Amino acid sequence: MSRPIVGIIGNPHMINSEYLVHGAGEMNAWAVREVCDALPVIIPPDAMLAPVVDLMEACDGFVFTGGRPNVHPKEYGEALTNGHGDTDEARDALALPLIRALVERGQPYLAICRGFQEMNVAMGGSLYPEIRDLPGRDNHRMPPDGTLAEKFALRHDVVLTPGGVFAKVFGADVVRTNTLHGQGIKQPGQRIVVDGYAPDGTPEAIYVQGAKGFGLGVQWHPEYRAVEDLVSRPLFAAFGVAVHAWSNAK
Repeated sequence: MSRPIVGIIGNPHMINSEYLVHGAGEMNAWAVREVCDALPVIIPPDAMLAPVVDLMEACDGFVFTGGRPNVHPKEYGEALTNGHGDTDEARDALALPLIRALVERGQPYLAICRGFQEMNVAMGGSLYPEIRDLPGRDNHRMPPDGTLAEKFALRHDVVLTPGGVFAKVFGADVVRTNTLHGQGIKQPGQRIVVDGYAPDGTPEAIYVQGAKGFGLGVQWHPEYRAVEDLVSRPLFAAFGVAVHAWSNAK
């Protein structure tokens, strides 16, 4: 029996300043393969190469990954400033309509970091360009130095809604996560429910109210050590159950 296919939304990378490639961190692929028991396929972040309709027929579920470029603020009605950093309009043009289509269809997806922000913007929400510049907020960015393990180390708790969607996935009202992001939710989009917060009030876990199928977004990076981490594994496992159900229903 063939495994369901999970499309992993990639990011552009330039090799030697002249050769553009599309790729995704292998942690995402291994999480999909080992925890979801699905086939990971990297999707070029360009709607011209990967039209939404074709993707939804080819794949059973999707992972919207993190990435260095940010969602262009024009997508939520704001002007681009230096504070917004680099953007990726090609990925915006694919990811935002794809998320809306998945929500409408009830097809499963998991949104991580930039994907979490895309999920909010896709539903009409907005973003702060830099969380650490806000009064009372912490610096959620990845530490500039250290080993990979140090950069992905667990750094703060996420307090979940008791009895809520995420609390049921994790079997707990408080979980501890890593944090490697600069931007964050400013105004939640229509039907976006913030189901978990960092201690400084930064939204960390969201879903779409009344959505037909599985669709969760987290601001942290659960793909790191997904097999053994007590928070990452149940999240990818729940996503995997939804992906297998979708595949079997087809």
